[in-house]
Amino acid sequence: MSASLKIGLMGYGFAGATFHAPVIEHCGRASIAAIATSQPEHALADYPHAKVVADLDALLALEEIDCVVIATPNDTHFDLARRALEAGKHVVVDKPVTLTAADAHTLANIALARSKRFIPFHNRRWDGDFLTVRDLLASRELGRITQYESHFDRFRPEVRQRWREEASRGGGLLFDLGPHLIDQALALFGAPQTVSATVRTHRDQASAPDYVHIQLGYGEFEVVLHASALTAHVAPRFTIHGTQGSYVKYGLDTQEDQLKAGLRPGDDGFGAGNAPGVLRVLEEGQEVEREVPTRNGDYVGFYIALADAIQNGTKFPVSAQDAVDVMTIIELAARSSEEGVRLPFERIR
Repeated sequence: MSASLKIGLMGYGFAGATFHAPVIEHCGRASIAAIATSQPEHALADYPHAKVVADLDALLALEEIDCVVIATPNDTHFDLARRALEAGKHVVVDKPVTLTAADAHTLANIALARSKRFIPFHNRRWDGDFLTVRDLLASRELGRITQYESHFDRFRPEVRQRWREEASRGGGLLFDLGPHLIDQALALFGAPQTVSATVRTHRDQASAPDYVHIQLGYGEFEVVLHASALTAHVAPRFTIHGTQGSYVKYGLDTQEDQLKAGLRPGDDGFGAGNAPGVLRVLEEGQEVEREVPTRNGDYVGFYIALADAIQNGTKFPVSAQDAVDVMTIIELAARSSEEGVRLPFERIR
C-alpha cells in the first residue's frame, strides 16, 4: 500500500472539523499532518498528532504536506487556493470553489501549468442515494429518461448570524447547496444546453438566497434542481421519470448527520441506514412496484480517490473542468432569475 497522503487542513470550523478531518483520518490512505486555524485548542484536542499552525503561510512552509484542503469561508477560497497552488501543493477546495466561474478557471489553469491537482470537494457524489441513482440510470430500467428532479429541502425559518447567511461572503443556498445539486446532474447527464432559474430571498431579515429552482435543458428532457430553507414538509430527494417507469426516493443520505453526531467512517453503521427508494415499472405489460435498497454512503471514497490520483496518477472522478462548469451554471442561474430568460450554456475552457 502507498504511504499515507499528508494533508494540511486550512480551516477548522464546521466544514473542516465535520466533513474533512474525520473522513481523512479514517479513509486509510491519508492523514491530517497539520491544521491551520485560529482556534488551536479545538484542533489539538481532536488531533494531538497534527501540527497546528496559525495561517496558510505556516502551513505551506511544511515540506511534508502533499495536499492542502481549504475549508474556510467561501469568499476566501480563491486567494487561498491560488497561493497553495503557486506554492507547489495539490489543492482540494470546499464548495463553492470560488465565487465566479472566471476565478475557478484561473485556478484550473494555474494547477495545469504546475502539474498539480485542483479538486472541488463535491463529496455528495459519494452519497448512498446518488450512487443508487447512478446505478439505476446505468441499468436503463426506467427506459429513456424524460424528467429528473433533485431536491435539498430544509426548514430553517430563522436567519442565523453567520457568514453562510451573508450574501456579500458568498452565502445562501445558490452557493451552498447549488454546487452539490448541479455537480450530481453534470455527473449523470453531462453539460446542459440551457439554464433557467428562479432565485429568491423569502425569509425576513435574510440577505442571501434561500430559495433556488434551476432547470437544465437537455433537449429531450429536463433536469430540475431545487433547494429551499422554508420547506417543513419536504419533497422527495429524487424523482426520476422515464418511458418505462418512475423512481422516487425520500430522505437525505445519512453520513452528514452521523458525522455531526460523532460517528466515524469504519464505525458500525456508518454510511448505512439510508431509506429505500420505490420503483414502479412496466413488466410484461403490467405495472409493478418494488422497493430499491439504497447503497451505503461512502465519503471515504473521495479521499481514497484523491490519494490514488496524487500518488498513482489515476483520473480523479471530479475534474477541474467540472468545478468551472458548476460555477458557470451558478452564474447563469443568477442571471436567468434576474432577467427572466432561459440562457444557453457555454463551457469556459
